Amino acid sequence: MGEPARKLDFSSAGSSMPESHRSIRVGHRSAGRRFLAFLGPGFLVAVGYMDPGNWATSIAGGSRFGYTLLAAVLLSSLMAMLLQALCARFAIATGEDLAEACRNRFSRPVSFVLWLLAELAIIATDLAEVIGTAIGLKLLFGLPLIWGVVVTALDVFLILFLQSRGFRYLEAFVATMILIIAGCFLGEMILVQPAIAEIVSGLVPSPQIVSDPQMLYLALGIVGATVMPHNLYLHTGIVHTRAYDLDPAGKRQAIRYATLDSTLALTLAFFVNGAILVLAAGAFQTRGTGAVEDLTDAYSLLSPLLGSDLAPLLFAVALLASGLSSTVTATLAGQIVMQGFLHLQISPVLRRLVTRAIAILPAAAMILAYGEAGAGRLLVLSQVVLSLQLPFAMVPLVLFSMRRRDMGEFRASPLVLGLAVLIAVLIVGLNIQLLSDVVTGTAFSS
Repeated sequence: MGEPARKLDFSSAGSSMPESHRSIRVGHRSAGRRFLAFLGPGFLVAVGYMDPGNWATSIAGGSRFGYTLLAAVLLSSLMAMLLQALCARFAIATGEDLAEACRNRFSRPVSFVLWLLAELAIIATDLAEVIGTAIGLKLLFGLPLIWGVVVTALDVFLILFLQSRGFRYLEAFVATMILIIAGCFLGEMILVQPAIAEIVSGLVPSPQIVSDPQMLYLALGIVGATVMPHNLYLHTGIVHTRAYDLDPAGKRQAIRYATLDSTLALTLAFFVNGAILVLAAGAFQTRGTGAVEDLTDAYSLLSPLLGSDLAPLLFAVALLASGLSSTVTATLAGQIVMQGFLHLQISPVLRRLVTRAIAILPAAAMILAYGEAGAGRLLVLSQVVLSLQLPFAMVPLVLFSMRRRDMGEFRASPLVLGLAVLIAVLIVGLNIQLLSDVVTGTAFSS
């Protein structure tokens, strides 16, 4: 039927993002050039560390509890490195993405529920991007927050342009945004001059993180902002953009380079992610301002506290870069989830507009009802929702990675799989504790 048949495909075959599938050649003679060819997907995954929702949880945690929650940042970063390595290994070994694997291995009702939860996670991610980008536009250009929320719908044209140029352009755009964010926070660290001894001390986990409901709430928000459920679907899809050899030797090489790519990108993102919390601890908690949970308040307080007009400017530029880069990954994850679970391929423009519209409505409602304070609370809540959704993507990934009939000779070592199971149990346990605190109201008590 021509054009409609290409846009709406219910066939049981097909790959994630067919327009980009195996579109990037990696068979270079030089090992250095081969690695550079594989470099890229990790940066798309690493954007999850710099999602605007992560700013809200890290700033709230740093301003209220100082450097204590740095341990949560470190722990969640290590979890992410292991889980994303599993994603790359699973995708390359099986030739599937996680969404497609869930459809093929679970019953239709289970698969449908997992799809709904994945879509909820993407909406929560997009919600954080809407609010963060709108706040960045307000801080830099004075655009009212409600209009900033509406303007964010236009980012679909940015996505469409980059996709039309090729997948490498998407990766280059995201990598550039990450470098801008990293540069801005390097400048902030020079201005705030944090106490190195306190940073090192904060990297050591404290039992108080679990025993204090408010601290646990923010710690889980940090986990939700770092180990993001949509990233697991995303990574298993975008590694297939590389045209690696499909024989055992080619797959082993692809797993090695893809794991190195994601680990390096997530290491860089850890330092940026930690810098957000360190900035909040050094600028707000140390200087006695008390808890700061609103990004606009954080922006306005930086200049008088640090004695420099450059500090709030760097903050606003990094926030806008964070929101713009995150839009790319949410869109790609949405395409992978819909194609994998439903074998339904629709226009990227339509997919983006629908997802963004669903995110804009609650953001606009909260801003109209409660102003900027409501937007800040919605940011933190979106990250906790992501944390609660994480097990429903993480557990299938771990289960599939443990099955030798799926992984064959590429099955990870018992140590790696054991750590993955431990991470799954830990996150599920912490989520149960969080739900208990939310039900009793202790997570929100002051």
